[in-house]
Amino acid sequence: MDFTLTPAQETLRRSARELADQVFRARAARWDADEEYPWDNVKDLVSAGFMGLTIPKQYGGPGASILEVLLVVEEIARVCGVTARIVVEGSLGVVGALAAYGSETQKRRYFPWVLEGDKPAIAITEPEAGSAATDLATRADESPEGYALTGEKRWITGAGTSRLYLVYCRMSEASGAPGIGGILVERDTPGFRIGERDRTMGLRGIPEGRLHFERCHVGKDQVLVGPGDGFKKLMQAYNGQRLGAATVALGLAQGAYELALDYAGRRRQFGRAIGDFQGIRWKLADMAIRLDAARLLIHRAAVNAGSGFPDALEAAKAKTFAAETAQEVTGQALQIHGAAGYGRGLPVERMVRDARMFAIGGGTVEMMRNLIADRLLPTRADFRR
Repeated sequence: MDFTLTPAQETLRRSARELADQVFRARAARWDADEEYPWDNVKDLVSAGFMGLTIPKQYGGPGASILEVLLVVEEIARVCGVTARIVVEGSLGVVGALAAYGSETQKRRYFPWVLEGDKPAIAITEPEAGSAATDLATRADESPEGYALTGEKRWITGAGTSRLYLVYCRMSEASGAPGIGGILVERDTPGFRIGERDRTMGLRGIPEGRLHFERCHVGKDQVLVGPGDGFKKLMQAYNGQRLGAATVALGLAQGAYELALDYAGRRRQFGRAIGDFQGIRWKLADMAIRLDAARLLIHRAAVNAGSGFPDALEAAKAKTFAAETAQEVTGQALQIHGAAGYGRGLPVERMVRDARMFAIGGGTVEMMRNLIADRLLPTRADFRR
């Protein structure tokens, strides 16, 4: 197996790294401290062609592969996890679902929004439906005009800043997954209200908030997938989003590792660089091993996806390992920095806080392990159902 990037992929990766180091690095602390959405960075992403990377060329996009998206995401996440998440959600997730399942009208309307800088939001989680996504209660009742949405969503990434929302909702009386479909809702639709923002430990530059649907009327032309196999289709598309989240976690860990490696060579104690001490050297070696292992899991899933969606098992393995690697590596990077890492003057403490989310959001590591085990033990999985 050849792990070498093509010249075009290497150029893409290098251009993302240059933008991250030369522009985004200096701004990253601002979005965190002010809890401000990085609109300046979004403008730069648009200029660089990093929004809507997977949008097909016939709709004005570059038609990049999932792997190429992830090369960009990792480089940006090294310095700014918030901006990297915008690239993920502006190229995978809703964008991938729209490309696979959307009507021609939907694609022609919404792909330009993404290319102009909108990060579509996925609206799944509810007050009583987190990991148990099939327990969601938000309803879409058929009406003469189309559908009337009623319900509440929580922990929606980009609530208020996103113009477009893919709302998972119950569209039939069937219980569980068969009753669920997905409807595209625009931010200014009557009956759709942005609610309270949930303040978070990390990734503070992108809002996590609540959505309220109060007899929100949408036309039938806004349905992306209907009930029946709709939930299955939506979750297949979500595997791309999951792989993107794994890559943001990897990028954060890579950035923290690079800072720790540099610091270990510069910081002197007892008359020599701390990187000369075996305890520090072994930490750095373990960090490097975990980073490579996470990257290989992610890239395997991306390459095997081809022009489709990543396999659920491969995405779950990659996300679980990358999320836990991010916690371990950022934590060790802070330890190597000592008091300087614990202080707010360096980005390491922010990276620790940002990395913590990925073991929770987009599927907890516990749920990912359940998914993996269900593939390993299908008979037992069938018994549980």
